[in-house]
Amino acid sequence: MRIALFSNEFPPNIYGGAGVHIDFLSQELAKLGQVEVRCFGNQPEEKDAMNIIGIQSSLTKMEDASNPHIKMFNNLSKNVEMSQHTLLADVIHCHTWYTHLAGIFSRELLQVPLILTTHSLETHRPWKVEQLGNGYFLSRWIENHAYNTADGVIAVSEQMKTDVVEAYGINPEKVTVIHNGIDPEFYKPTFDNNLLLEYDINPDIPFVLFVGRITRQKGISQLISAAKYFNKNCQIVLCAGAPDTEEIAKETEDLIAELKSQRDGVILISEMLPREKIKVLYSHARVFACPSLYEPFGIINLEALSCETPVVGSAVGGIPEIITEDETGYLIPLESVSRTDFNPKNPEEFQRNFASKINLLLENETLATTMGQAGRKRVLEKFSWESISKTTYNYYEEVISKFEKEKA
Repeated sequence: MRIALFSNEFPPNIYGGAGVHIDFLSQELAKLGQVEVRCFGNQPEEKDAMNIIGIQSSLTKMEDASNPHIKMFNNLSKNVEMSQHTLLADVIHCHTWYTHLAGIFSRELLQVPLILTTHSLETHRPWKVEQLGNGYFLSRWIENHAYNTADGVIAVSEQMKTDVVEAYGINPEKVTVIHNGIDPEFYKPTFDNNLLLEYDINPDIPFVLFVGRITRQKGISQLISAAKYFNKNCQIVLCAGAPDTEEIAKETEDLIAELKSQRDGVILISEMLPREKIKVLYSHARVFACPSLYEPFGIINLEALSCETPVVGSAVGGIPEIITEDETGYLIPLESVSRTDFNPKNPEEFQRNFASKINLLLENETLATTMGQAGRKRVLEKFSWESISKTTYNYYEEVISKFEKEKA
């Protein structure tokens, strides 16, 4: 089978969960068929059963990258060229709205089925208007059209299946749930005190770890606000970079400065660290914090659990399908999020509840160790990429067969 994978992110250009997903999925799928990766960037490479072509727009330039409309046209022109570079395929599999137009184009040109994976939904991320301007409304239109064109949809969680059916009115029978996965041989307890010292983290004081982009949906502002309720004898390590906008970057910078004025042990790592370093931070952390306001799945929680670190996370999206309450971590209820200021309905209550569970693990190292070990056991049982890729490949065969029967 010749599988065309379309993605914005692909190594070395990874900044979120979708990029991690397609990195591991492509490697495993290449053991089962010929994989044609088309991605944004400049990373042409030919591997055993994987051909990678990075797309750089030749139609629009990014001289004025601050103009969101120019950024949108740059994305659209890449979709044209992505399709142009895909002349043969048995199935097209798109990841995120950034490549959905290319998927639609190639579906019609090659007369093969189109499959989409729901890493997130634009309609549930209204704060992206800050990043895309009116281009956000175009991204929603593209996404809506793609889901109603696709021959199959993979939801990364049961909640995402519900969300995509409700958002775009597609037939639930067209949607299957295949969870994200993890490489437990890579993400395993890995310790290096020298790395901690490199970033001014004291190895003798427990720390709370956050890893994520500076974006509304990741809830970093909620975590910073909650941190004023954390036990004093702890460190707070914020591995946060790639801000969506200059405004949210400045807002986060101000919140961190205020927190630093209130307590010691606040450490900001503003670069996007390679995963070789991230797994060391996971392993040393007493607890991993995931205060997301929107999270279709939350692959980052799998990474932490696989490194035997318990997780305190928001009870949103796919996170409850990862964290087992009172066994591998804690889930914090999140009633709703305002679509105007993008804060929880009761932010102080959410922050205090979040801090109380963080403090339980800071105070009880034995409990944290027990939960961490249970977390890795759960990852090994439920979330390996090998089994996920085989399930995905079988789904391709099912969709292809149905597509060919309907064409006949």
